Amino acid sequence: MMMPSPPALADAARTRKRAGLHRAWLVAAVTLLALVAAAAFRSTTGALFAPIEGEFGWTRTQLSGAVTANLIVYGLVAPFAAVLMERFSLRAVAAGALGLVAAGSGLTLVMTEIWQLWVLWGGFVGVGTGAMALVFGAVVANRWFVKHRGLVMGMFSAANACGQLVFLPAIVHLSSNHGWRVASLLVTAFALAIIPLLFWPFADTPAKAGTTPYGAESDTTTASAPASPTARRRGAAAETLHVLGHAIRFRAFWILVFTFWVCGWSTNGLIQTHFIPAAHDHGMPATTASGLLALIGVFDVIGTVASGWLTDRVRPWILLVIYYGLRGFSLLTVHALLGPSVEAVLWIFIVFYGLDWVATVPPTVALCREHFGIERSSVVFGWVFASHMVGAGIGALTAGIGRDIAGSYLPAWITAAALCFLAAASLFLLPRKTATTATPEPREEETS
Repeated sequence: MMMPSPPALADAARTRKRAGLHRAWLVAAVTLLALVAAAAFRSTTGALFAPIEGEFGWTRTQLSGAVTANLIVYGLVAPFAAVLMERFSLRAVAAGALGLVAAGSGLTLVMTEIWQLWVLWGGFVGVGTGAMALVFGAVVANRWFVKHRGLVMGMFSAANACGQLVFLPAIVHLSSNHGWRVASLLVTAFALAIIPLLFWPFADTPAKAGTTPYGAESDTTTASAPASPTARRRGAAAETLHVLGHAIRFRAFWILVFTFWVCGWSTNGLIQTHFIPAAHDHGMPATTASGLLALIGVFDVIGTVASGWLTDRVRPWILLVIYYGLRGFSLLTVHALLGPSVEAVLWIFIVFYGLDWVATVPPTVALCREHFGIERSSVVFGWVFASHMVGAGIGALTAGIGRDIAGSYLPAWITAAALCFLAAASLFLLPRKTATTATPEPREEETS
């Protein structure tokens, strides 16, 4: 089959521009839906704690362990998936990932032992959601967008919030009235429904779609640099580990790893997994608590998109200092605010925590690109994101153990707040740059 000539690609790109809507926005829409599907199951695990615990008699620590396995596998898969996406087909990786999510969710209907829950939540869903993590969004944003890249990454980051907003109320309703198995089937069906959209309007690259990245200054502008010949000679796993070996030599990497580790601990690990059972401990009905968590998702969409817009205009490290510092203060108030009913002051926490939930993602992606160059930024962010999910897993398990020992989530709130303050302080040690680098290797003076 003959490939279109460069003039033909340019004509096709101009035709699409005249049509009004750039193909990049259709690709972004499918990406957002896919990220929502991947986030849906993880966002509902907390809502399924009580019915699964009641049916099988498993402890909170055992269930938290299954969530921990899910979060850690989810995070560790991400950097390897990033290399596969950069080197092969985004479409194939995404379709396979959604299939695993559907299988992991659907097979819980026939489980009878706790180890099976660990395999399904930690293995199938962990690998599937890891391959569809925010790294997927970062690759799409880097390939398809030159203009508004921060804003688009903010939209992708909000996918987790959309998962909560769309699924949590439905999951709790179905679980309460029809059983948790029906709720799991809903996740399975939604994940499978996204797969056909990966064949159209989604496309792997602008060139394959006969267009150019959105905001490209010319028909020959590309959104990302091609991988070097040496990198292509290495296998996908070897290249992933090579990028890690290079990145660990720089202070910027370790600061980004630590701050995102704290981000995962204080969001997915603590609030997303334990907010509903924590509220239930204070006498709040699960349906009310799930509604509040879904409302956090509403404000998360607003906050994360706004953070992406700000990342295009404000130094990213300054935004992160503000986000982590304010998050720490808010966590100190949770224990005193929870009760049988929703008081007015609790709404303040819900609104604020929603705005701050994953607002950290767009500036963190920008800092990866700034310090490590666009060629390696997706893989570097994959490793940083892995630390996020390891932190989430440890946070989920620690909170569950603390609850079983102390009978309260108060130690978990205080610990997470202290970690947020440390994360904010660590950013003052981040090497400063005045402009985004276009080279794949950080400058040596950054290690000083």
